[in-house]
Amino acid sequence: MMTHRQQRLSELLHQELSLLISAELADPRLDDALVTVTRVVVSPDLRNARVEVEHVLPSERNAQVLAALRHAESFLRRALAENLNLRVVPALSFHVDETERRARRVDALLDALMAEARSAGPAPQNE
Repeated sequence: MMTHRQQRLSELLHQELSLLISAELADPRLDDALVTVTRVVVSPDLRNARVEVEHVLPSERNAQVLAALRHAESFLRRALAENLNLRVVPALSFHVDETERRARRVDALLDALMAEARSAGPAPQNE
């Protein structure tokens, strides 16, 4: 259960990081990636933040996207310190959010099962 302060800081970091990543980062590894911050979770001591992101590149390029974001961590923390009034800017750790891709995979599996069930016809009745 997150405290009210953790929630507020998570929302604030989410908004600010979304803007910074989309508008300020010029890393060529992020070209065509369309990185989106999906969630920020702040630790109870407010010193660490887990930043979950999505991108439109194939999942084989996850390492490249994460490397670019980790490389930009000091820039992002400095920008957060300038833009936000925080005593301590949390250390950022970036992770790829696989939720959407997993949901699409589950949907595809369910669709395949439904198509298979329709093509097999009605189930036999036991009497």
